[in-house]
Amino acid sequence: MHELPITQHIIKIAEKHCRDNGGSRVTKVNLVIGDYSGYVGDSVQMYFDIISEGTLCEGALVDIQHVEPKLRCNKCGRLFKKQLLTFDCPYCDGQGEMTDIGKEFFIDTIEIE
Repeated sequence: MHELPITQHIIKIAEKHCRDNGGSRVTKVNLVIGDYSGYVGDSVQMYFDIISEGTLCEGALVDIQHVEPKLRCNKCGRLFKKQLLTFDCPYCDGQGEMTDIGKEFFIDTIEIE
C-alpha cells in the first residue's frame, strides 16, 4: 500500500517535467527499483495505470529496471550476489558485507511527446 503515495509523486514529477519541457503528454517513465528498496515494481505499475487516468501520464509506459542486491567481500573487495544461507565470498574465503546496491529507487528518465 505504501506504493500509492510514491506513485502519486512519480506522476506529479513526470507531469511537471512534461509541462516544463513543452510536451503534450508523457509517453514513458523509466524507473530503477532495487530488490531491497521496499517497493514492489508490480504494485507501482498497477497504481500508475489506475491513478494516471485523466493526467498527462495516462497511457504512458512504465519500464522498471530491477537491481539485485550485492554484497562486498571484506577480504578481496569484490561485489557478489548473496547465496541462500551464506555470506561467503565466491572468490575468496572472505565474508560479504551489506552495501546500498539493491536499495535504489529513482526515476531514471521521463519521455514525452
